[in-house]
Amino acid sequence: MWGLRSPYLFDTMRGTMYRINRSVAPTKEEKVAQKISTLVSDFSLDLEAVGYYLATAIPYVPYSRALEILESARYNKEVAEYYKQGGFYDDRLF
Repeated sequence: MWGLRSPYLFDTMRGTMYRINRSVAPTKEEKVAQKISTLVSDFSLDLEAVGYYLATAIPYVPYSRALEILESARYNKEVAEYYKQGGFYDDRLF
């Protein structure tokens, strides 16, 4: 292991060792989005039946959170498409 650097660094001010995490792990939100995407992309799944059970069989909180996810996705998709067209959104210049 001559060419590899150690992930541990020594802090000279405090006299302690600490570790730098060099891998970028997906966040919990990214993992949930990937799982939802995988579940919904199954073409044999009846989305209308899923919507029916989502609206009737489960409590209100998961239903309202699912609506919040969909509204957020719609908003962010519109903003991304608007930026692609060369415009700006919400009076932001950059």
